[in-house]
Formats: sequence, C-alpha cells, structure tokens
Amino acid sequence: MGLPRLSILRAVVTSVLLVSGFAVAAGKPDLSIQGITARMKSGELSESPLFLPGAERRVVFANTEYFAPVRGIVPSGNAYPMAKDPQDLRGIAYEVNGEEFTLEDFLAQQSLLGFLVVRDAARLLEHYAPDHAEDTRWISFSVTKSVTSLLVGAALADGFISSLDDAVTDYLPRLRGSAYDTVTVEHLLQMASGVAWNEDYRDPESDVSRAGVLGGVALTDYLKSLPRVEPPGSHFNYNTGEANLTGELLRAAVGNNASSYLTQKIWDPFGMEHDAIWPTDAPQGGEAGGCCISATLRDYARLGLFVLADGALADGRRVLPEGWITASAAPSSAAPEYGYMWWRYPEGRFSASGIFGQKIFIDPQTKTVIAVHSNAETATGSRYAQHLEAVLMAVSDAMRSKL
Repeated sequence: MGLPRLSILRAVVTSVLLVSGFAVAAGKPDLSIQGITARMKSGELSESPLFLPGAERRVVFANTEYFAPVRGIVPSGNAYPMAKDPQDLRGIAYEVNGEEFTLEDFLAQQSLLGFLVVRDAARLLEHYAPDHAEDTRWISFSVTKSVTSLLVGAALADGFISSLDDAVTDYLPRLRGSAYDTVTVEHLLQMASGVAWNEDYRDPESDVSRAGVLGGVALTDYLKSLPRVEPPGSHFNYNTGEANLTGELLRAAVGNNASSYLTQKIWDPFGMEHDAIWPTDAPQGGEAGGCCISATLRDYARLGLFVLADGALADGRRVLPEGWITASAAPSSAAPEYGYMWWRYPEGRFSASGIFGQKIFIDPQTKTVIAVHSNAETATGSRYAQHLEAVLMAVSDAMRSKL
C-alpha cells in the first residue's frame, strides 16, 4: 500500500498560508515544513509535538507524514454521503466559569481548526479556519484509542480474539513473568491493568514522554519493567502505553498491520472520503494503538456515523459484534466516566477524545456526531478545552430540544 496522496504543491501552499496567517517576518522562526524539520534536527525544536510552540504544532499536526514514518489508510472512492443541510446553530449559548458565550464566539477562537455537526448523516454546520479545509488531514492523538477499540471489536467478530477475558500474555508472550500475567484484554480496554504509569504530558521524564511513542520490542520491554500498584480491574489509570500495547495485541491477533485492517474493516467498506495516515514506530514498523491517526474532519464524522450504526455497514453487514458499541460506551467497574477507550458523558453521550482538542462526540439519542480539529494552547487543561466541552454539551442539548 502506498503512502496517501499529498502533492508537493499542496505542501508548499499550506506552508505559504501558515506563514501568511501568522505574519512571520524576517528574523522570525521559519514555519515551513523544511524549516521546522531543520530546526528539529539542530535541536532548536523538540521532536515531540507535546513540547512544540503553537505555530509549529499547527504545521506538524497537518503534515505528520513529513515528520514521522506513516502507513496509509485508503478509502474505496465511494464516499458515504453526508448531505448539506445548513442550520442556524451559531446562536446556541453556553457558559464557562459563569460567563456566557455563543457558538459564534467559539468558532472565532484561534485554537479551533474545524468544527462539524452531523445529524442523521446530514451536515448541519461545517466550519474551517482559513488555513484548514475539508480535505485537510489533522492528527487525532487519543481519538485513535477509540479506533483501536473498534478494531478489537472487529477482531473479536472475526474470531482473531476469542474473548475479552483472554490474558494479554496469550497474544504477547514476551510479557510473561511481568505484572501483565493477570491482565486481560478487557482490562487494557478499560485502562484498568493496575500497572504503574505516569501520563503527565508536561513532565519530560513521565512515562508518556519517555515511552508514549514506543512500539514493538521496545514497548514491551519498557512495560515489562513496570510494577503492579493495584489489582487488575480495580483502578482506572489513563495510559497511552497500554493503548499502544492494545495495538500490539491487535496486530499479533490478526496477523496484519493495523492500518490495513482498518482499511479492510471500516475505511473502505463504510465509505470514508479521504486517505488517512497512521504513524509507525519505524519505517515499515507497527502503528501506535494509542495515538495519532491523521484524517479529515468529515472522516472523523463518518467514524462517528459508523459507531451510531452499531458497527454495521450501509448494506447491513456487521463489522462489530452486535451490542459492541453499547458495551464500549458502558461504564467500567473502575471508572464510571470511561468505557472501552471511550469517554462517557451524561445521558448516554460519549466521545473519542485527543489532547489539544480533538473530538468525535456522539449522541445516540439524536443521532448526532460532532467532529472537531483543534490546536489548543496546551495538551490538556486549557481554557479552550473548557469552552470545547461546554460547546459539545450545548449543541447536543440543542439537538435534543428539537426532538
């Protein structure tokens, strides 16, 4: 499978728009792809997106394939239709810290790149920043965890995984003799292994900073060294390393790379519109199950529609076991706010969420999906993140008021 199509012309145009949009003048940092690459190689910039300045992140997040090895995820060319049905939603009100705002205010925020509201497979509102467009891929970060969860469901339906009660070491024997001996597939999906892990994105010495992008033998060796701190299934601890481990388990079970399996099971047959990419730990290496698929905003939304269809294709063929989505969005015993790598919201709503403000928010009651591309000022805890969470609920509530 070749890499996704991205012409040199588009890359140049993107760079020009970014430079123009941020008013980069002589003596200011070079925000071209080539300039950022050179500054990373020289040590002037971190190679980790967690520690890049906002303007540089805006380039890297849209052009992952220039900064990391990737594998392509290819659509069929027959896109799942999402008719345009414009609705006047910009006046929807929301509140942050006692202050009132409208969706119009939110759409003007610099951190927002793309915002799409889809109900009953119709596009009610679609908004892009000036340097963003309907065919712009954008990194998803931990939204990918929810996609990996979908693929575990597909592997269960295909018989590659026999049960969620299977031990992790049944599929990854390298971990035998470690704290993972008593951890099951379900424990991984619920972030409840009980194995120590520090997910502090601000700490360069945290586990996620040191090992969040590891794969293969390097990943299993790192995780094998970690101690148990809680009984399996009893304690929730958000853990990108174990999401990546879930990707390792998935690939071991299906005997294929995750990108090809995603293409085969969802991207092609459901009708995604654009190529996507999934970073690997090395050229021709394995995908990180916990991070970083890059896809367009509309295909984020189509993933949400696939979930709303309970993992069935338009012709009725099932990709996921019946009831898998219900089980995925149900509260775990360790965390009522978390399911099988999906975050839970009040009254049956749930989302795939990634740092810096990436979202696929789903409300089954109204058949609404809200897809979001963002470049928030910090990975977590930003004021923009507060606005985004409030907006998601406000738009969802507005959809419910129309029932």
